[in-house]
Amino acid sequence: MLLAKLDKVEKRYHELEKLLSSPEIISDREKFQAYSRELGDLKELFEKAVEYRSTIKGVEDAKALRQDKEMKDLAEAELKELETKEQKLKQEIEFLLLPKDPHDERNIIIEVRAGTGGEEAALFAGELLRMYLRYAERQGFKTELLSSNPTGLGGYKEVVFNIIGKGVYSRLKYEGGTHRVQRVPATESGGRIHTSAATVAVLPEAEDVDIKIEPKDLRVDTYRASGAGGQHVNKTDSAVRITHLPTGVVVACQDERSQHQNRLKAMKLLRARILEAAEESERKKRVEARRIMVGTGDRSEKIRTYNFPQGRVTDHRIGFTIYRLNDVLDGDLQEILDALSTADRVAKLEKMK
Repeated sequence: MLLAKLDKVEKRYHELEKLLSSPEIISDREKFQAYSRELGDLKELFEKAVEYRSTIKGVEDAKALRQDKEMKDLAEAELKELETKEQKLKQEIEFLLLPKDPHDERNIIIEVRAGTGGEEAALFAGELLRMYLRYAERQGFKTELLSSNPTGLGGYKEVVFNIIGKGVYSRLKYEGGTHRVQRVPATESGGRIHTSAATVAVLPEAEDVDIKIEPKDLRVDTYRASGAGGQHVNKTDSAVRITHLPTGVVVACQDERSQHQNRLKAMKLLRARILEAAEESERKKRVEARRIMVGTGDRSEKIRTYNFPQGRVTDHRIGFTIYRLNDVLDGDLQEILDALSTADRVAKLEKMK
């Protein structure tokens, strides 16, 4: 069955190569780009398929060679090595054959909100913001602040930002949920360990083709911004609040000096939230059918604890713990993200069997 699937992959790969050399396709920019993307997506799977077939042939040859008394020991050793390689390749191919999330290649919008814990929760929300910004910097992604509500001590009641780069959503989509921090707050004189929390939502950035927003469906209000930004911010109606009347979704941006820039950012956030709302009902219908080990990304789900006294980070969905808290908060998230991605794929494979 697996080889039959690989037959289709290899056939399509060669078909795409032929199409991309056709003058008719080369002259059609849209089709050329679409076929190029598809070929690029299939490349790793195609290469693994070729290697897998070669390994299977090697296994058959090694088994035949065992019949030769003089070559038996050498054949046995080679067979063991090849069978191990065959199983590894099979697992990798099964992972690559899993249906892809249609949003995986998209940019994302992350919303971080302080939860229980007062000012300590707001400070933690600020640390999560920095963690994701540092991760983006390490990966060469671009970032853009969309909206923020800072507190006096350097924390955030709420902060919304954009991370822009290829495949960002596929990497960070598991970050949605409640993040807890356990430590002695700087404001605590008694030295007691407190538990505070912040919630994270990860939204795929919506494209114009996903969401059609009619101007008549919007109510746009402008007002004077408050907080950081200097006298200019407080003396002009630069802040923008947009209400999408059909859904009741409301967004506001005030961080830019220009009303136009705030409106552009607000519309980007509005599209993402409307897309998320539109998909929520479908997600609820299929959640039991597709619930995976790493959870649903619901804000109410406690997903991770950052324990300062022990220098520990634990992801509760997969029971994964590392003792590199400072590195993680400095954006070194890859080990956690890889573990989550692998757990997700393994769980999906089990569902398919």
